[in-house]
Amino acid sequence: MSLLSQSGEGLVLSQGRSLNPRFFAVAASLAVSLVVVPLIASDYWLSSIIIPTLVMGVAGLGLNLLMGYTGLVSLGSAAFMSVGAFASYNLLLRAPFLPLPVVLVLAGLIAAAAGIVFGLPSLRIKGFYLGASTLGAQFFFEWLFTNYNWFSNGSQSLTISAPRLQFLGHDLTSATGRYLLVAVTAAALIAFAYAVVKSRVGREWMAIRDMDTAASVIGIHVASRKLLAFAISSFVCGIAGALWAFGYLGTADAHAFNLDKSFQVLFIVLIGGTATLAGNFLGAAFIVLMPILLDRLAPLTGLQFLADQGALANIQHIIFGVIIIALLIKEPDGLARLVRRIRLPRRRPAAAATGD
Repeated sequence: MSLLSQSGEGLVLSQGRSLNPRFFAVAASLAVSLVVVPLIASDYWLSSIIIPTLVMGVAGLGLNLLMGYTGLVSLGSAAFMSVGAFASYNLLLRAPFLPLPVVLVLAGLIAAAAGIVFGLPSLRIKGFYLGASTLGAQFFFEWLFTNYNWFSNGSQSLTISAPRLQFLGHDLTSATGRYLLVAVTAAALIAFAYAVVKSRVGREWMAIRDMDTAASVIGIHVASRKLLAFAISSFVCGIAGALWAFGYLGTADAHAFNLDKSFQVLFIVLIGGTATLAGNFLGAAFIVLMPILLDRLAPLTGLQFLADQGALANIQHIIFGVIIIALLIKEPDGLARLVRRIRLPRRRPAAAATGD
């Protein structure tokens, strides 16, 4: 008997274990992302389009773990991004012996601790009131990093920049180096989020999202699971903040993580789709590419007023609002569900009825 045999579902081992076709799709995606993209993409595409899309997708991933899978509302995602950015800056500056991956993980853990603190109200309140309480994190950390220049190493401008961006002796300050840093980190966080969602913790989160009272009745410790959701969400957002500051902007201050950034992350989740991992990057691509598309359409359509940055920003807000409303009405699961429907045509009623 051969080691491998063909079946209707792909390759099957002789012992009966099947090789999931998704494994090959993931491997191909990683090969394209880490090998092909750096070879064919220009520095402009890497620095201005691909890197911010990946980083904002990671931030959306962090919020989606909290909002989509656990059903908890947060309007302070950018606050935890700022904690990760300033924590990684100080770790790189004051502990230069730490390798870059360790710095990112530690920065995420510090953001996770902050997330637990501001997630405590979730034990008593929910919905709009929880969103208002998490909004306090946004204002608190922006005030903290603006008024105490210790966090920016005494800088009068209160800006931070990475004192070093290298790993195993390789300089990562080039566009390709920063892209590889962001892409590898994003891939690791996606794998981490997928493992969490498919684990018992993820199932308990979804039970709490559907009905927390029933979840408590069946033995789920609702309070600890909610705080864990805030911790993991803030952990991912903290790493995203460090990548946004040093992988994309190069330098940043507290105002780079203002309330508008929190709403951008929220829009990414709503547009891409809640309770989905890939949808966060679809939503991030929309957020990043839409302003560029509008800027290119201005001379082609004769709408010269779009050349004005103020009018362009207002048009963007209008379009975001219209699309979010349309998605919530027609496609509540966002772009991820739309892509899934296009990729997998709807089965015929007769086939569906017979289970074929």
